[in-house]
Amino acid sequence: MIKLVTLEQLLQFIAEDAPYGDITTESVIDEKDCRGVLVARQAGIIAGLEEAAQLFRHFGVHYISHVNDGEKVYEGTEIAALEGSAAGILLVERTALNIIGRMSGIATQTRNLSDLISSHNLSCRIAATRKTAPGLRSLDKKAVLLGGGEGHRLGLSDGILIKDNHLAIVSLEEAIKRAKIKNLYRKIEVEVENTGEALRAAHAGAEILLLDNMTPLEVRETIRCLDNENLINRLVIEVSGGINAQNILEYAIPGVDVISMGSITHSVSNFDISLEIIP
Repeated sequence: MIKLVTLEQLLQFIAEDAPYGDITTESVIDEKDCRGVLVARQAGIIAGLEEAAQLFRHFGVHYISHVNDGEKVYEGTEIAALEGSAAGILLVERTALNIIGRMSGIATQTRNLSDLISSHNLSCRIAATRKTAPGLRSLDKKAVLLGGGEGHRLGLSDGILIKDNHLAIVSLEEAIKRAKIKNLYRKIEVEVENTGEALRAAHAGAEILLLDNMTPLEVRETIRCLDNENLINRLVIEVSGGINAQNILEYAIPGVDVISMGSITHSVSNFDISLEIIP
């Protein structure tokens, strides 16, 4: 469940951009109304419109939506029309475009990768990680969902994921035992780096295995060994580490349920969108 971004949080973005107001607009434009349009400059999955609409409406601008978050748009698609205070439109403009551009870039990349792997492994899903921009995690994760991916953990409070640095302090079996005692209703996920660790974690009661930084050959061998010991059917198999658009199909292996990728949120290609004022 992705936590919704509140209006108060969105207004902090405006405060960052205009801590003492928009001095250019206040200097050169009298109080007057105008019209504007948001226009896509490329094809992709649009996202961030709900947040942009909240900001425009807060500053007295009538926001008329022509498309919805999660829809496919094309170069030249008119996303929304704006009517109202010129000062309000110009104050919100860059913040709104930044939100839409980043979120649409994430959603578009997620959809492209999801479509790519679904052509090879229909049951496999793309997931985000916690590699997000500080302060923007809710927006980044929401964009992944709009692109057809999985949000994974929103943060450290949302799920159990025993990683290598935990296992540097406590043994794998003991870590799983302790996690199960303290978390009756949560599934236990364990990060493993080889087939042996995967088998140990599965036998110790892990429900989700994160195969980290394994080669495709090592992933196949791990799945084969888990299947031979009749463990695979009760497990969710996630793979991660060094996976990108160039090698993702090598990891869309039968038996892999989730491919998690930090790049969809930490290496965002901004979606091109503009706001045009109509005289």
